[in-house]
Amino acid sequence: MTDTKPLDYATAGVDTAAGDRAVDLMKAAVACTHDATVVGATGGFAGMVDASALLGMKRPLLATSTDGVGTKIALARALDIHDTIGQDLVGMVVDDIVVVGARPVLMTDYIACGKVVPERIADIVRGIAQACQQVACPLVGGETAEHPGLMADDDYDIAGAATGVVDADQVLGPQRVRPGDVLVAMASSGLHSNGYSLVRAVVDRVGLPLEAQVADFGRTLGEELLEPTRLYTTVCLDLVQTYGVEAIHALSHVTGGGLAANVSRVLPTGVTASVDRSSWSVPPVFDWVRRGGDVTWDALEDSLNLGVGMVAVVSADAADQVIRTTREAGIEAWVLGVVHDEAWVGASGARVVRGAKGVTAGAVAMSGQYRLS
Repeated sequence: MTDTKPLDYATAGVDTAAGDRAVDLMKAAVACTHDATVVGATGGFAGMVDASALLGMKRPLLATSTDGVGTKIALARALDIHDTIGQDLVGMVVDDIVVVGARPVLMTDYIACGKVVPERIADIVRGIAQACQQVACPLVGGETAEHPGLMADDDYDIAGAATGVVDADQVLGPQRVRPGDVLVAMASSGLHSNGYSLVRAVVDRVGLPLEAQVADFGRTLGEELLEPTRLYTTVCLDLVQTYGVEAIHALSHVTGGGLAANVSRVLPTGVTASVDRSSWSVPPVFDWVRRGGDVTWDALEDSLNLGVGMVAVVSADAADQVIRTTREAGIEAWVLGVVHDEAWVGASGARVVRGAKGVTAGAVAMSGQYRLS
């Protein structure tokens, strides 16, 4: 028998009251990201920032990036821990725009879910807001969309977008890189937010519960896998501010595709950067993935950061100062390799990666053997 009761939005599966409750729970955290540039309050149709500072620039360029956190969300849901992936989201977008030297000026987020659970939504946004505070980027807008019938009640996905600004004569990138430049690595905090389809497949194969203690990690498997993405924006901007673009030539955010492919994207054609795999110790979580899934080192190299989250390409005479400043900011750093001209002949057996994401670029030659922590 057909149900003839009157329908409304709530009976169709959308709870607007729950959405309002979620906003009430998150708005204090969002407000903490607002500085004097933010115009208007939370809840408007559009977020606004005062762009007067751009008037002092010769040729201000807006930089923007958008991303999500991928299937890492499945682990957050499985563990019912939702206040860490917000930092992953911020890292994925804000640390992409800093690669060109841009200072973030605003961020927005989007959450799609099967059913609004106010406390869960608030946890997610609180994590986003806290990370935005760390990188001095106002969170000025967002949307939570309830999709009953399209997503299961506990399903959700998140995405974000950030906009920043850089003066045209301060843009970092391949145009500044020269033979003789040094690659300075900045340590990752773990897996960050890439390669989790591979990681989750290994977890399934190993069959170890997420709540299980792992001696090599000093904590549970789930805690290790949910470790938030390290944020590099502040230290990268400080490096540019301190040493200038004469010393800081390019930055590479090591995300999907791994170390070599992402470094290649910021190199000009005609040069090759040599990377010494033995220059750092690979954190235990990466070797756990390798052993648990019988994953080859090449496959790991193509999908995970292996302990390097950001790479700065700097003039040789600035490398020591850059390393010192980065370490003083609480991030381990070291010399990863050197940029060579096209006549350079690398080590025999080096693995050469050239370009990624459709970019015509220089090459990265990976040589040596990884060391394990």
